[in-house]
Amino acid sequence: MTLSAGTDAVRQSLASFRQEREADWKAFEALLARVEKRAPRALSEDELLSLPLLYRSALSSLSVARATSLDSALIAYLEALCLRGYFYLYGARRSLRTRIGDFFLRDWPAAIRDLCREVWTSVALTVIGSIAGYWLVASDKRWYDAIIAPSLAGGRNPDSSAEMLRSVLYGGGDHFLSGFAAYLFTHNTQVSILAFALGFAFAVPSVLIILMNGCMLGAIFQIYAAKGLGFELGGWLSIHGTTELFAIAIAGAAGIRIGTSIAFPGELTRMAAAARAGRVAATAMVGVTVMLLFAGLLEGIGRQTITSDIARYSIGGGMLALWICYFYLFRMVRHGDR
Repeated sequence: MTLSAGTDAVRQSLASFRQEREADWKAFEALLARVEKRAPRALSEDELLSLPLLYRSALSSLSVARATSLDSALIAYLEALCLRGYFYLYGARRSLRTRIGDFFLRDWPAAIRDLCREVWTSVALTVIGSIAGYWLVASDKRWYDAIIAPSLAGGRNPDSSAEMLRSVLYGGGDHFLSGFAAYLFTHNTQVSILAFALGFAFAVPSVLIILMNGCMLGAIFQIYAAKGLGFELGGWLSIHGTTELFAIAIAGAAGIRIGTSIAFPGELTRMAAAARAGRVAATAMVGVTVMLLFAGLLEGIGRQTITSDIARYSIGGGMLALWICYFYLFRMVRHGDR
């Protein structure tokens, strides 16, 4: 008899609680649904002003419900409602356009500046690899086949004639050249991904991949330079190569940052150090994909239409200057204007 009376009292209390406050909950839920689907301008001025009041009312109801151990389903409903209200009223809300703008204006350049030491280390490794590849092939032609994959060589080797090598550089509509250039782009994309993805192994694979990529570049350059076509090859490669090679250097830098953070975490745990490095590296890698797309466009258009060495070097040098200014000088100019 007493138990039944107590149960009835609880039910009456719950019903009274709902009756007094449920209208505010429903009104708050309806307003949130409207602004989430459309925008704040969908609400009138009075409705906008009522949002924080209804939010505080919902928080009060949740506090009472928890304190008096009311229906668990009601508590879950109020928790979800308050969470939605919190994220709308106090959460950071940015449009897609704003997020993209922030990435290109702040996040990506800041990540590259943060990786400055690793980027220039990666560039130095590329140069060292190129010198090594050039010297090895110059000293012994057999090194060329050991360094360059047959799919990349495309029939070109140290014994190729100058006429054959020149036709590759200036035969804009040649199917052979198109396949070679497409392979170059695919190869450099794969190198970028691997240099980043394998960095977790204490950065050793990233360093080796960057060195090997430079070695391949030096080996190809040697066979052209030996036939007096080094300047011409440099122009052909520079149209897209300055962007592509810079992208590879950044990818290698991202892998090196993760690997060295794991190897030398400092006061952090290895997982925490890797997570912190990963945030910067991931931002840089998103930008690498943008650079590779630019390189693909330059390579696809420039290979077909531009045959002047001066024009090729001008485009390549201009793109390199553009990336350096964008990553390293834009912030200084912007701060200086403030």
